[in-house]
Amino acid sequence: MLLRTLLCSLVLALAAPVWADTVWLNNGDRLTGEIILLDGGKLALKTKYAGQVLIAWKDIDTLRSDKPLLVRREGFDSEHSKQLEAAGKGMVRMVNASTQTIPLASINRLIPPRPVLRDRVWEGNLDAKLDMKRDDSETDEWKLKGNTRVEHGRWRHVLSSELERKVKNDVKTADNWQLEYDLDRFVTDHWFWRVGAEHDEDEFAFFTHQRSIGTGPGYRFWDNELGRFDMIVQLNRLQLRSSEAELDFNTYSLEWDYKRLLWGTRLELYSNAELQVPEIEQVDYVLDGEVGLRYRLNDWARLSLLYELDMARGLGQTSSERRYLLGVGVGW
Repeated sequence: MLLRTLLCSLVLALAAPVWADTVWLNNGDRLTGEIILLDGGKLALKTKYAGQVLIAWKDIDTLRSDKPLLVRREGFDSEHSKQLEAAGKGMVRMVNASTQTIPLASINRLIPPRPVLRDRVWEGNLDAKLDMKRDDSETDEWKLKGNTRVEHGRWRHVLSSELERKVKNDVKTADNWQLEYDLDRFVTDHWFWRVGAEHDEDEFAFFTHQRSIGTGPGYRFWDNELGRFDMIVQLNRLQLRSSEAELDFNTYSLEWDYKRLLWGTRLELYSNAELQVPEIEQVDYVLDGEVGLRYRLNDWARLSLLYELDMARGLGQTSSERRYLLGVGVGW
C-alpha cells in the first residue's frame, strides 16, 4: 500500500506542469511558459516548445503568473506581487496582502525577485576572436577572453583570464596571457571586502612578468535579473620583472563591473575598467577598460563586439592603444 502511494505521488509530481505562467495575446493566441522579465516594452517568455521568445507588451491582452514578481509601474516604486491573475482585456489583477486590478499599460517592468545573497550562483562567458589576413603577408591572430563567478552565501569568487597570440609570416609577434582571481566577502547586502591577485606575462614587452596583490572595499549598487553594477577601491602591491630591471611599488585603483540586459535579455551591454594611480613620479595613471555588446543566439551561443582601451600617462606624455574585436562565444 505504501509503495503504491509513493508511486502515485511520483507520477503526479512528474505530470504536474512546470510552466505555470500564461500569456493571452490580443489576437486570441495563448502562450504558456515561464516569465523571465519585462523590460524595454518586451516580455521575455521561456517556453518548453520554442525556447525563449520575445513578445511586444502592447500585443498582450492579459496574463497570469503563479510566482512572485517585482512590478514596476509608472509613478510608483517597485511593488512585490505574490502572483498575477488574468483580469480581462488590457488588465491584470495583482495579488499581495491586498488585491488590485491595474492596466497592463501602466506596467513597464517585471522582474522575478532574487535575493542579493543567494545560496549558489554560477555564471560566466568565454569569447573568441580569430583574424586571418592573406595579402602581401600572412597574419594569424587569435584571442580568448573568459570570466566566471561563483557566489554562495556571503562569498563570491571571480576568475578572469585572457590569452593572445599573433603570427606574421611564420614569425610570432605577440604572445601574452593574463589571469586574475578575486575573493569577495559580503559584510552587508551591498558592502563587501575584496582580496585579489593577478599575474601577467608578455613575451614582447619590456617587463615580461607582472604580479599584483591587493585588497579593499567594494559596493554593489544592484544585482538582479537585468544585470549588476559593482565598484571597488583597492590598495595594491605591484611587481614588475624583466631580465634587465625590477620594480616594486604600491598603486591605488578604482574598478567597476557593469552588466545590463536589454531587448528582453537578447542583448547584453557590459563594461569593465580599472584605473590605477601608482606611487611613483614617472607614471601619473594607467587605465585599462573595455565596453562590449553580446547578442544571444540561443541559450548558450553569443556574438560579441568589444572595444578595448589601454591608456597611460607619465613624464608629460599620454600613450593609448585601442582595439575592436568581433567574435563568437559561449555563456552560462
